[in-house]
Amino acid sequence: MEYSNKIAVIGCGAWGANHVRVLSELGVLDAIVEPEPDRGAELSAKYNVPLVTLESLWADHTIQAVVIATPAFTHFEIAMHALDAGKDVLVEKPMALNVLDAENLLLQAEAKNRVLMVGHLLRYHPAFLTLQKEIENGRLGKLRYIYSNRLSFGKFRREENILWSFAPHDISMILAVTKSAPNRVYAECAKFLHRDIADSTTTMLTFPGGEHAHIFVSWLHPYKDQRLVVIGEDGMMSFDDSASWDEKISLYMHKIDWKDQIPTPNKADMTFLPVDNIEEPLVSQARHFIDCINTGATPRTSGREGLDVLRILDAAEKSMNSGLPVCPQDLNRHVSGADVHESSIIDVDVEIGADTKIWHFSHVLSQVRIGKNCVLGQNVMVGKGVKIGDKCKIQNNVSIYQGVTLEDGVFCGPSCVFTNVLTPRAEIERKNEFSSTLVKRGATIGANATIVCGNTIGQYAMIGAGAVVTSDVPDYALMTGVPARRTGWVSEAGEVLDEKMTCPKTGQLYRQIDETTLQKITTSD
Repeated sequence: MEYSNKIAVIGCGAWGANHVRVLSELGVLDAIVEPEPDRGAELSAKYNVPLVTLESLWADHTIQAVVIATPAFTHFEIAMHALDAGKDVLVEKPMALNVLDAENLLLQAEAKNRVLMVGHLLRYHPAFLTLQKEIENGRLGKLRYIYSNRLSFGKFRREENILWSFAPHDISMILAVTKSAPNRVYAECAKFLHRDIADSTTTMLTFPGGEHAHIFVSWLHPYKDQRLVVIGEDGMMSFDDSASWDEKISLYMHKIDWKDQIPTPNKADMTFLPVDNIEEPLVSQARHFIDCINTGATPRTSGREGLDVLRILDAAEKSMNSGLPVCPQDLNRHVSGADVHESSIIDVDVEIGADTKIWHFSHVLSQVRIGKNCVLGQNVMVGKGVKIGDKCKIQNNVSIYQGVTLEDGVFCGPSCVFTNVLTPRAEIERKNEFSSTLVKRGATIGANATIVCGNTIGQYAMIGAGAVVTSDVPDYALMTGVPARRTGWVSEAGEVLDEKMTCPKTGQLYRQIDETTLQKITTSD
């Protein structure tokens, strides 16, 4: 595929030169920035692109995006300048060296409506994508634990320790596999070459669903080992990046038999799985970045995903310094200006708008989108993929299951209930039968009301406390009883209309068209 984008690479060292090569092959390399003049001149001549300064790059509006491959301590400053200049950004990991800087990058990208993507390269590796697909298809059953080794001899760094240098890749993969954020992080380190810089670290992650993971990274290891192993109740898989393409993914369908209450291993033959769509991961990552620029799609390793990884790195660093486990939720209090209580759990790939408040013991699952100025009370559960608009209020003890959408200004009273399956059975899997529920703008659902799935609640409708909604609800309808029936009409201000169809609070007039239709009378009427 040919692209017409213009992209500059900032930082052309050993790894940056790979970005230069790949973007040149894709036909989108337009300039390079490299402070070492001889190296810059060499690459400029080799790839026939100009060597420019950062100042001239920020002023060049024909270049729409940059790839930042400079030392880690410069990532935040350069990425912020790029976003200020209106450019889309792919920044190498880690995107910053502290959580606050990463949050500010995310806020700036949102304010400028720019793509912010982090170079978690292994998320684009064909072998990892094959492994992830197998896990999502249920090949391993429920996940038990994951471990990763990222070991080698050198390259030693002084601007960041081994945790920040090597572990981001593994954390990103583990978050992608578990689809949740850990609620406990414990890490230990060893420092041999420098008293302040860790040469090896072991990080333990515990997840709310019971999964465990550990990450061992070191640059003082006699041989290279880059391996991710995933253990499930039905099988095990290994991704060995040091192996040849036909042996990178191995599958072990081992079982555990119980004989006289004693667990006994039942070993199966190991098999290698073919890897889908083999392509250099850096090329796949670059294509994904370009596609996101052109379509406006959210990157697989977005700035938000980079922030999730950074929070865990920060928690691990705090654990290494204190010798105590750390809850990453303590670092999750502010997400794009939102205020999240430390007892609540926010999974990965969640968007929460500014000034939204989430109170005690709530859980927001992955792929949820929550708007601005919302309030979620205590013990609220928001299911995977749910969309909640701006200025919604969800009271205590409400579960909003997958398939529900709340438009702007919806009020959900305490302990109201949403369903997503019509005929649930505990022993029958019916996730493929989920039905959607839409609650339109300004609607109110009273305490302990039940909304049966597959129905639409009209705008500014009011569902009485304890009512059970079993069919679509018209706009402005007052619904009470079991099953709920229309017993009146309400205004946008939430007041019951009088016999003249007038709101007693605002004086707004309405017109009833038929038994299911009420119309607001405007000045032009």
